[in-house]
Amino acid sequence: MTQTRMLTSMMRLALAGAFVAGLSSVAAAQDPVKKGQELFTSQKCTMCHSVAGVGNKKFPLDGVGAKLSAADLKEWIINPDAMQAKLGTKPVMKMKSFKALPAADVDALVAYMGSLK
Repeated sequence: MTQTRMLTSMMRLALAGAFVAGLSSVAAAQDPVKKGQELFTSQKCTMCHSVAGVGNKKFPLDGVGAKLSAADLKEWIINPDAMQAKLGTKPVMKMKSFKALPAADVDALVAYMGSLK
């Protein structure tokens, strides 16, 4: 094998490795549950809610994924007033709406909340 051919083969192998590594990092970045967990922290949801004992213990969300559908979780995130009205009792604390978040972020938060079973 000539040096040129060997160098070309090595370059192809290196490019293939970089491509595979890039795909795996993209897949990790697009994991909706992980992204939702990160958003839960960055949006300061722990100021009012807790998960696994971390955050405001008055309003824990442990098990919420087993209690509410994805549609209800999404509604709580984007339209909490309507969901609070369905409860029939006046809430101790009014929840802020997150409807200004991009749809992908709302979906990620729903995925995270849904994973809390």
